[in-house]
Amino acid sequence: MKIAVPKEIKNNENRVGLVPSGVQQLVMDGHEVFIQKDAGAGIGISDEMYIEAGAKILPTLEDCFEKGQMIIKVKEPQPVEIALLRPHHILYTYLHLAADKNLTEGLMKSGSTCIAYETIQYPDGSLPLLVPMSEVAGRMATQVGAMCLQKDKGGKGVLLGGVPGVHRAKVTIIGCGIAGTNAAKMAMGLGADVTCIDLSTKRLAEMDDLFDNRITTLYSNAFNIEQAVVDSDLVIGAVLVAGAKAPKLVTRDMISKMEDGSVVVDIAVDQGGCIETCRPTTHQDPTFVVDGVVHYCVANMPGAVPRTSTYALTNVTLKYARMIASNGVEKSIAEDEFLRKGVNIYQGDLVYEQVATDLELPFTPLNPEKYL
Repeated sequence: MKIAVPKEIKNNENRVGLVPSGVQQLVMDGHEVFIQKDAGAGIGISDEMYIEAGAKILPTLEDCFEKGQMIIKVKEPQPVEIALLRPHHILYTYLHLAADKNLTEGLMKSGSTCIAYETIQYPDGSLPLLVPMSEVAGRMATQVGAMCLQKDKGGKGVLLGGVPGVHRAKVTIIGCGIAGTNAAKMAMGLGADVTCIDLSTKRLAEMDDLFDNRITTLYSNAFNIEQAVVDSDLVIGAVLVAGAKAPKLVTRDMISKMEDGSVVVDIAVDQGGCIETCRPTTHQDPTFVVDGVVHYCVANMPGAVPRTSTYALTNVTLKYARMIASNGVEKSIAEDEFLRKGVNIYQGDLVYEQVATDLELPFTPLNPEKYL
């Protein structure tokens, strides 16, 4: 198969779909790999390194889409990329369709087949291709939240860990999955007073055990969330429903009751966000203020540490890239039920039911049996 990796064009996005080791493996499997010129420049991977791994360098975005059958990216395609998609294309990337009707309709009109990293799912509910980015985003959420609390950044001027004789900052983390757990690890490491909220009592027990009873755990309901949010210096939203819009758990009223200079970070913003007052921002202009509260809502947070993120991403995406390249989409999804859940759009049809429900678009069931 011919595989193309374009240079990412989203604001301040320096990650790249494949690192040279991934290219080398795909070439050894017998495939042709094309990399857009300077695609890896933002993380110190030169075109020469890709060439040594067996790739061919193409000068433009248009060349990549013309040459490639499978397009491997990191972020959802931007309008100029959607316009280049054709029915023969297989798009393999993060999509987060449930929060973006225009993107979904554009991909449907292209007639292409689109596989989302974030909905490939194991039987235990885990999302293996989302895990490394959730780890990065969770750790970054605490890091950027701590910075936003600085007075020079618009915050109230509070140090997360305090100092002897002074109160520590109060951090509330809503959602105790991969991102929330990593946010809690960072917050605890910095010495904050941490409260974690989740719907699963089993997960709350695991968090209590993990942190040796040094955090407060609360069951997720409107009362507990409001009490914790209003009393917090930093609130981190880390709620994820696979393939669906995030529920709005923190309301505008709750935000209005927080102290001026408090901070909220919504990791779930690329799925619509779990904080009502949030809207997507960029690394170039990451924050805004609502009711005196600083909001950090960058939709591609791991893009700020692209070198770490890219290598971690290729570690988990390469397995399925190899499978699709060697067997084609149809045989691959017929034989692998986990990959099958990653197919959001097949030949222009929306085949992921939750996205269709959230966006009120027509749903077409995917029938893998007919491909066997």
